Amino acid sequence: MTMLSPVGSGFDLSSVDPSSTPGFSGGKKQGKKAFDKGGAELADLQERLFADSRAGGTRRVLLLLQAMDTAGKGGIVRHVVGAVDPQGVSLHAFKAPTDEEKAHDFLWRVRAHLPAPGSIGVFDRSHYEDVLIARVRQLVPPATIEERYGQIVDFEREVVAGGTALVKVMLHISPDEQKARLAERLDRPDKNWKYNPGDVDERALWPQYMEAYQVALTRTSTDSAPWHVVPADKKWYARWAVQQLLLAALRDIDPQWPAATYDVAAEKARLAAT
Repeated sequence: MTMLSPVGSGFDLSSVDPSSTPGFSGGKKQGKKAFDKGGAELADLQERLFADSRAGGTRRVLLLLQAMDTAGKGGIVRHVVGAVDPQGVSLHAFKAPTDEEKAHDFLWRVRAHLPAPGSIGVFDRSHYEDVLIARVRQLVPPATIEERYGQIVDFEREVVAGGTALVKVMLHISPDEQKARLAERLDRPDKNWKYNPGDVDERALWPQYMEAYQVALTRTSTDSAPWHVVPADKKWYARWAVQQLLLAALRDIDPQWPAATYDVAAEKARLAAT
């Protein structure tokens, strides 16, 4: 299991090295081997969780991903979550709120996309945008931002109490690595579509975003819904670390294959007779 410590008292985001690999002593080659091994277990646990829900189980997992652009959220979805059966996965990418969503409180649209029993839900960005970009870009008054931290804690406490294991991850990339990844998107025609000129504008606000993350992480990391900051300069490491966090959540649930609701021996005999 990963040795990544959850965000707790005294946490300082600026002390986290985005190029570090906490909990893993090997290099990229060893990391890929460990990742492949973990993928097999993840797929097995996810299938057990899904099967259990068909027998009335109510547990589910929600992976919440937050990060600056290019930090690798898409890679996590493709490589980590992509290793399991897609019928047991729900994915939602939260964009700027629509007019309908703006007419409700900021958590209204989030509730609508919580995972069903037996599923692994993934939020590519989330309700935390409402205390991150909303704070940096001053989209709402400071008093509203302050109020939202408490609302998020209450909301997540309710979600966890309802049977959801909440895995909250900030993928922590350095500005230099982000610059290199943006440059690659400009250099490669097959990646031009990923480039957003607005990303350069957001880079100018890097210190403000780091401050917003620092506050959000420390104000909303709780015993039942802790934050984990995953260094993301090395893609292979970030994928392994998130995989380990998901594995830990599923091992804790410990889903079991549901018992047959019919006489197995009798059905074997009936089948043999056909």
